[in-house]
Amino acid sequence: MLQQVLFVVVPVVLLLLGFPIFLILLTSALVILLATTSMPPSVVQTVMFGSLGSFPLVAIPFFILAGEIMGQGGIAKRIVAWVLSIVGGVRGSLALATIASSELFGAMSGSAVGCVAAVGRLLFPALRDNGYGDRFAVSLITSSGAIAIIIPPSIAMIIYAVTAQQSLTILFTAGVIPAILIGLMEAAYVLVYARIKIVPITAKARWRNIAASTKDAVWALGTIAVIFGGIYGGIFTPTEAAGIAVVYSAFIAKFVYREVTWADLGRIVMGAASLTTQILLIVAAAGVYSWLLTTSGIPQHVVDFIRALDAGPVATLLLMNIILLFIGSFLEPPAAILILAPLCVPVAEAMHVSPIHFGVIFCVNLSIGMFMPPFGLNIFAAHLLFKRPITEIYRGVIPFVLISLVGLMIITYVPIISMALPNLLK
Repeated sequence: MLQQVLFVVVPVVLLLLGFPIFLILLTSALVILLATTSMPPSVVQTVMFGSLGSFPLVAIPFFILAGEIMGQGGIAKRIVAWVLSIVGGVRGSLALATIASSELFGAMSGSAVGCVAAVGRLLFPALRDNGYGDRFAVSLITSSGAIAIIIPPSIAMIIYAVTAQQSLTILFTAGVIPAILIGLMEAAYVLVYARIKIVPITAKARWRNIAASTKDAVWALGTIAVIFGGIYGGIFTPTEAAGIAVVYSAFIAKFVYREVTWADLGRIVMGAASLTTQILLIVAAAGVYSWLLTTSGIPQHVVDFIRALDAGPVATLLLMNIILLFIGSFLEPPAAILILAPLCVPVAEAMHVSPIHFGVIFCVNLSIGMFMPPFGLNIFAAHLLFKRPITEIYRGVIPFVLISLVGLMIITYVPIISMALPNLLK
């Protein structure tokens, strides 16, 4: 009983005191280990290093670095210009371009905050100056950037696949249609918004402009072909694809577009290394916490409790969605996955829900948490990038939160949306 209480009380107290996430997890694990077990403290370092010993985790630093190079090396800029040339002439085309660019950049970088930064820097001034207003522009960028959590190669999916011991390639495949579905729902909303607000129509799409932008962006679009063509063509694993994406994007940025110098690349590598360190520190600390949680038998107690409720899969999934949304609005996706997956995956399997389908549900919840008030990470990133008040962003993201919640319910209760492509590949 003491152990179960400590698993909840110690992290909550440390969170309220303002401790960093990795220290919350590591300190909680040490307190529980010393107070309730006879194991030596030296086991902590063994479990921490063991948590980092998974081959798919190697993809994380590579995808982060590739995303940083794309954002600063002219690749993201050309992707946005290409999308704009195609959707021009439609009322709401700039907002559509924001969503489509986020889908494409998310499919190259896997980072939600990186997506907000890369796409937002390019499109925020245009959105603001073309009748959308600051609040809508910032809120659109904040919410659409979270699509990167769902669409492969998502860093969150990599961590879930490692934690739940599922095939990363299949999980990547399962995320494609749900990401497109949420993007289409957001696109429908912005078209209605643009018509109601009578947003000015941008220049019409012309074949000459499309051809020119396609010619300029062909090397940038090649990044997607390299990543997905290699993975689904069976040429290399997702982890190997991440490394190849770094080499490809660096080559394009330095020698084709010539928008970065060797000094710039060095600075980008150092920035990516800093971000990677933050994520892997959380992974290592959460590995100890999750290991203690699993060995304590608490996940099995949770499964038994939910079975005893006899609520059925519909009510159980609804309850799990509520929990994941709540936790996802406070914790970063890596920490949320590493803490909750050992608890939630056995429950989902007990309800005969595929771990792959549940992985998509998990990631959709965390993507909404990225821009859900009060602590969504994308909200704070947008606040720092665009210098808009937090309260203004809170009000602006509400429609997008509601749209995404509807999409979450559809994805949760219509599993074929997630499983269609994996079943097709099989």
